[in-house]
Amino acid sequence: MIEAPALLERAAVLIRAYAAQGWTIATAESCTGGRIAALLTEVPGSSAVVERGFVTYSNQAKAEMLGVSADLIAEHGAVSESVARAMAQGALVRSQAEVAVAVTGIAGPGGATATKPVGLVHFGLAVRDRPTLHLERRYGDLGRATVRGHAVEDALSLLERALAETA
Repeated sequence: MIEAPALLERAAVLIRAYAAQGWTIATAESCTGGRIAALLTEVPGSSAVVERGFVTYSNQAKAEMLGVSADLIAEHGAVSESVARAMAQGALVRSQAEVAVAVTGIAGPGGATATKPVGLVHFGLAVRDRPTLHLERRYGDLGRATVRGHAVEDALSLLERALAETA
């Protein structure tokens, strides 16, 4: 995966900051399909920081790999605040990482409903011994690659926020 130089530099700064903090990261990705982990691991030295990544594209994978309740998915849908939070928490529990970021959304062109349009993405950020945060974005129907790209950028922002809140 080839990323824009500015995005790679941002990932490199993030990796250095996490290494200095002694923290590791886990990712739990659905609509981004592993792009967050791929971007982070483009950075030399990332093996000291990226603990693991879960690509849980299907509901079954979310349940099996992250422990997301099938009832929760049935009640709220895979693209929801509840599931994004559960994915982040599950990634933290099933890894040795201090921080986990999760993303679930509708990149398009299909899969939308009246209440869940293309471009809707939910994020979860779990940090050990802190409440799990949630972020919702409605990028719009900008095309699959653009929605996924914006989701990767917002996931980096959440990882940056986790560090900023340690000060």
